[in-house]
Amino acid sequence: MSTVPALFRHLVDDAAMFPPGNLPLAEAVAAHHVHRRSPYADLVGTFVCTDDDLMKVAAEAARTGTAPLRVSVVISGGAGGIEPVVRWGDRSKDIEVTAVEVRLRDEDDLSRNALRVVRVCDDCLDEETAYVELGLDGAWERALDVVADAGYAAKLRTGGLDATLFPSASQVASFITACLDREVPFKCTAGLHNAVRHTAEDTGFEHHGFLNVLLATRASLDGATHDELVELLDQREGEVLAARARELSDDQAASTRRWFTSFGSCSIDEPRTDLIALNLMEGE
Repeated sequence: MSTVPALFRHLVDDAAMFPPGNLPLAEAVAAHHVHRRSPYADLVGTFVCTDDDLMKVAAEAARTGTAPLRVSVVISGGAGGIEPVVRWGDRSKDIEVTAVEVRLRDEDDLSRNALRVVRVCDDCLDEETAYVELGLDGAWERALDVVADAGYAAKLRTGGLDATLFPSASQVASFITACLDREVPFKCTAGLHNAVRHTAEDTGFEHHGFLNVLLATRASLDGATHDELVELLDQREGEVLAARARELSDDQAASTRRWFTSFGSCSIDEPRTDLIALNLMEGE
């Protein structure tokens, strides 16, 4: 029986190679192998790499005997980079491409860009999932309509190396509601490696908490207003959030995770440590 509660199973995608962690490729693959064989393995999702690193990741997995490695691939070159990754992954014995993640280009008509992406995905995806990363400026909801109509998933950047990359609580609430209204699953990336909203001591950046986002997703499913979602996303008292999480049934947890599928983190240990500290998950 898993020691990881249903609300957190396979929640944290391993993005150790990405900033600010920037773990070297060989170390990142080795660390992922350790995580996947640990008592908390069910907390860990897929290994995340760029399309530029995909072949090197596969070679390292083969060299270290950790193949086949399940990976989600961040496409760096736009829609044109999707098919080569999928086709190469189909031929490889060392990796299994479970998803591609594509960021829409910053242009006036995001929906047109989204349409290009989903057409390519329609042509080459089989069992893989596509996460289309939307910015929250401009007519992003029209682009989300395109993603919804095609049956793919969305991705939200919740932070980064600059304060401007952190969306407000109101923007995150709007994104969650928009996805659920359209029945679009979503994942998050960047800046979400701690459970509870906080101000980073080293940068002063306002970080969202993954527990806040989970509970806001649940609340939205239960009919909460926009202001109620914002209040949850702004909550900084970990025990308040933890108590609310403990009240969820396994069915409620599963339906929450059907929509908020995962988030990428350069650290597996930080989310795990936070959950242990909040008594939401057993320690080793």
